[in-house]
Amino acid sequence: MEPVSDPRIYSSRYQVTHLIARGGMALVYRAQDLLLNRPVALKILYPELSADSMFVERFRREAQAAANLSHPNIVPVFDWGEDDGTYFIVMELIEGTSLADVLRGSRTLTASRSAQIVAQVAFALAYAHRQGVVHRDVKPGNILITADGQVKVTDFGIAQAVAVEDHLAEAGSVMGTATYFSPEQAEGAAVDGRSDVYSLGVVLYEMVVGRPPFIGDSPIEVSSQHVRGSVPPPSEFSSTVPHDLEAIIMEALAKDPNVRYQSADEFRADLLRYSEGQPVRAAQRDVAFFGADATRSVSAVTGDRTQAVPVMTGPRTDVRRRRSGRSGLIATIVVVVLAAAGLSYFLLANKSPSATLMPNVVGQDVATATATIIANGLTVGTTLQVASNKPVNQVLFTRPAAGASVTAGESVTLRVSTGPAKAPVTVPDVTGFSLADAESQLQLLGLIPKLDTTQTAPAGTTPNTVFNQSPVGKSSAHAGDTVTLFVLASGQTYPMPNLAGMTTNQALVTLGSDSLTLAPTSVEKCSNKIAAGLVVGTVPAVGTPVKAGQAIELVTSSGYCQAYMPNVIGDTQGAASTALTGQGFLVGQVTTVDTVANPTLCLTPGDSGTVAAQSVAPGTLAPYNTSVDLQLCP
Repeated sequence: MEPVSDPRIYSSRYQVTHLIARGGMALVYRAQDLLLNRPVALKILYPELSADSMFVERFRREAQAAANLSHPNIVPVFDWGEDDGTYFIVMELIEGTSLADVLRGSRTLTASRSAQIVAQVAFALAYAHRQGVVHRDVKPGNILITADGQVKVTDFGIAQAVAVEDHLAEAGSVMGTATYFSPEQAEGAAVDGRSDVYSLGVVLYEMVVGRPPFIGDSPIEVSSQHVRGSVPPPSEFSSTVPHDLEAIIMEALAKDPNVRYQSADEFRADLLRYSEGQPVRAAQRDVAFFGADATRSVSAVTGDRTQAVPVMTGPRTDVRRRRSGRSGLIATIVVVVLAAAGLSYFLLANKSPSATLMPNVVGQDVATATATIIANGLTVGTTLQVASNKPVNQVLFTRPAAGASVTAGESVTLRVSTGPAKAPVTVPDVTGFSLADAESQLQLLGLIPKLDTTQTAPAGTTPNTVFNQSPVGKSSAHAGDTVTLFVLASGQTYPMPNLAGMTTNQALVTLGSDSLTLAPTSVEKCSNKIAAGLVVGTVPAVGTPVKAGQAIELVTSSGYCQAYMPNVIGDTQGAASTALTGQGFLVGQVTTVDTVANPTLCLTPGDSGTVAAQSVAPGTLAPYNTSVDLQLCP
C-alpha cells in the first residue's frame, strides 16, 4: 500500500490513508471511519468519470446491488455517497491478499487448495444469483483471501439485477475483463448465473495450470477465442491436474450455457465431492467437446482491469449437446426413433451425413488443404507454424488426424512448415528456474518445453522448480525441438520453507507457490528476535520433509519473552552488568547514591562501588530488553 500525500476526509467522516489498488473504474483506498473509529476500504470513482452520468449510475448500482448481499464470502458494503462531485463506496477492509497476487508470476496452487477456494467463491455467487444479482466480472483480482484463509468476493462493479434490461456499457461493447469473459458475455447476449460459472471456471483453470485457457495480443482476440476457440484441457499444460478436477473445469467451461453447470450451487457441489474424495458428476457426463488444440500466443493481454470490449459475433464451434440420463425404456425408444429417422433421412434426403472422415491433407500447401477441408464441411481453426525441413507452407500435421471420424462444422488444427531454421540455437540452462520462467525462456527461442515428473528429484528440490533438463544447457538445437524439463513428481517430499519474519499474508503466498496450504489454526510464541504478529516458525518446522497439499500451521510472535529480574544489589557494576545482560536485560543509567537523601543506603565502608539499588525489583517478571537503572555506593 502507498501512503497518500493528501489525507482527504470524505463526507466529514472517511479519511483516506493509503492507496490499495487502481481498478478499471475507481481507486481503492484504505481509510479511517472517524465516526466509528474503524478502518474501511473506500472505493472512489475516477474524477474524469464522475462527470459522466452513465458511469455514476453504474457506480450507484454497484452500491445498491452489493449492499443487499449479506454473506460470509461477500465483502459487505457499509455506505455510499458523494463529496464535492466525487462519488465513493465504503466497504469492509479485508486484511489479506487477492488471488491475483497469489497467482502472480504464473504461480499455481494445489488441486485440493484450488477446489477449496473456488468452492467458497461459488458459495458466494450462488447466494448473489438467488438475490437476482449476476457478478459479471469474476476474476482473481476480485477474490480476496483473508489471513485465516477465508475467501471473500468483492467488486460487483458491473453487476446488475437480472430483471434490469438497460445495459450501461456503450452500444456494441460489453463491460468486464476479457480473459474471464463467458462466450455469451463476449457476444453481448443476455447473461445469467451460468456466465459467472464460466468465469469462475477460467479462474480455477488458471489456479491449477498457471495461465488462463486463452491468451492473446488484445482483449478482442481473447474475446474471440472465448466465442470460437476450443478450450485446451488443463492436462495439456500440466500433467499433475487430477482427472476429476479437469472434468469439473471442462464442464464449467462448456461454451453452451445449457451444457454447463446450471448453477453455482451445482458447481460447488461437484467441487465439494472432489474435495471429499467422492465421484464427481462431471466425470460421468458427456459435456461439450473441447479439442486438444487451442489458439496459443506467447504474449498476453496487458493488465486485468475491467474494461469495455467490442461484442464478438459469429457462430460458435466445438459445441454439442449433453446427453441426458434416461431410464432403459426411454433410451430404447430414443434409439429406435433415431434409427428410423436416420433410415428415412438416408432414403428420402439428398444430403451429406453429419458425420464424415477427416481428409488427408498432410503434404499439401495451406491454400489447397484449406479448400479440401472446407469442401468436406469442416472449418480451419488454429494454424501453428513450426520450423522443419519441409517446404514453406506445407501441412505437416492435422488434428483430428486423417481418417478420424469428424462432424460437420468441426474445427481442424493445422501445423504448417516455415521451412528449415535459419540457424541453430543454444539451449539455455534453466535448471533452478521456476517452471513458468523456464518455459518462457525456451519459447522465446522457439523451443518446445515438455514436462516430466518421472525422475527422482534430489534432496532440497521444491515444487514447480526445474532440477534437470534434456538436452542440457548450452547444447545446440533448432527451433521446434523439444526440451524436457524435470520437476518434482506429485507425492514426493521436499523441505519445509523458512517463513520466519514474514507477515501472515506473505507466508500464505509463499506456501501457495510451494504447493502447500495454510492450516485453519495457528499458535503464538514469544520471541526476542521477531516482532509481534510476524511468523516465528511453523509446524512442521523449517527443513522438515513435506508433501504438496499439506496443511502448515503458523507460529506467530506474541512479542518479547519475559524473564525473572536477577538481584544485583551488592554486586560490583561489572558483575551486575554481566548478570543483567545474561538474562536479556539492558543496563540503563548508572548513578551514585545521594547518601544525604538516602542515609540508610551504603552504611558500611565495604559497600563502596557496589550496587545499592536497581530500578526493577529483583524476582519480578520483565520483558526482554528492559532497561535497568543502577545506583552505586560512593
